[in-house]
Amino acid sequence: MRASYLFTSESVSEGHPDKVSDQISDAILDAFLEKDVKLGIADDSAVNTRLGCETLCTTNKIVIAGEGRGQLFRDIHGVSVVDRELISEIARGVVKDIGYDQNGFSYHGADIEVLLHGQSPDIAMGVDAKKKKSGEEEGAGDQGMMFGYACNESEVYEKGSFMPAPIFFAHRILKVLSDKRRNGQLFDLQPDAKSQVTVKYVDGKPVGCTKVVVSTQHNEKSRNGKKYSPGLIKEMISTAVESALPKGWMPEKNSDFLVNPTGNFVVGGPDGDCGLTGRKIIVDTYGGYAPHGGGAFSGKDPTKVDRSAAYAARYLAKNVVAAGFANRCTIQVAYAIGVADPMSVLVDTHGTGKVDEKKLEKVLPQLFRLTPTNIRRTLKLNRPIYRRTASYGHFGRAPEKDGGFSWEKTDLVSALKGAF
Repeated sequence: MRASYLFTSESVSEGHPDKVSDQISDAILDAFLEKDVKLGIADDSAVNTRLGCETLCTTNKIVIAGEGRGQLFRDIHGVSVVDRELISEIARGVVKDIGYDQNGFSYHGADIEVLLHGQSPDIAMGVDAKKKKSGEEEGAGDQGMMFGYACNESEVYEKGSFMPAPIFFAHRILKVLSDKRRNGQLFDLQPDAKSQVTVKYVDGKPVGCTKVVVSTQHNEKSRNGKKYSPGLIKEMISTAVESALPKGWMPEKNSDFLVNPTGNFVVGGPDGDCGLTGRKIIVDTYGGYAPHGGGAFSGKDPTKVDRSAAYAARYLAKNVVAAGFANRCTIQVAYAIGVADPMSVLVDTHGTGKVDEKKLEKVLPQLFRLTPTNIRRTLKLNRPIYRRTASYGHFGRAPEKDGGFSWEKTDLVSALKGAF
């Protein structure tokens, strides 16, 4: 990569139609996993949850489809039937929490259709643990390749994030606006929003923003009856946007800070644009700064390596950078369905490495086995921790006490240093 360049990433808010869908899918997954935890079967591969849940949102309509097994299914004459009423209430709760109570999309007015059915026995057979000499190991829930990435360029601005600056600050802008909308400071904003940040790099380091774009849904009129224009919305949110960026990063020219550039943004959310689970995979990861294997995360239980192995790869890449072994690190893992161990492991430190990449490829899987069983047990992924991941990125977040964002820990650093 060139030493001096511009790079752009985008983010979307929790009210974006695709993110509404992601959050519903993950909230349903959490409900399944919460039952497993209460029954003490979260780590029992023979009976724990399997779920692949997809959600579609459009004008006052939510369709939930997919397949799975778990405590919210019951057997009726040999057919797995899900508790549709409970699933519908979960979806309504998510929509209400996001803040949608509009004519075109409302938590109480939307029609909800639940089409979840039992998991295919052919898939279950390949995934369920099999007795081997080394113990019980689950097979991967699908084939594919997953990537993890970390870099230290944002550490000066947010210690512990290890994320590319463009996506990190695109997320932060929308999170600040969301918080102010929820606490009433920006009460005329509505949930749907997008941001786009162009960062200038000099000698490989981010030094500021050249462009910032924010599109945010809003009420048609203020409380005193004045009709909103893009200029008024820009004036309303500019201080909040600037507060989300490092000092001196806000573009100086008015033309370099764009707000609602098409004009009005009154009709938004699923009423303005159909939403689907898994359609914001670049927003979910590294903003285009690193490769992506193509698999989405939301609605998938951790036997599905699209999710769990991407978390594991991020965990390893972050620990490599946190150990001081590289400034940037990309890790690729690949799996075959039904097979526990990965087909391949690749470590690329992009010319910034201080240790041998080939040795890292041997050491990392020894320190942290990349089987679905070990990934989910070590990172405690069979817990109801997923809805919170479904907006503002799955990476660059602080690990939480209940196990949320466990893949963001840097507890492998000392073992890595010892190995070298």
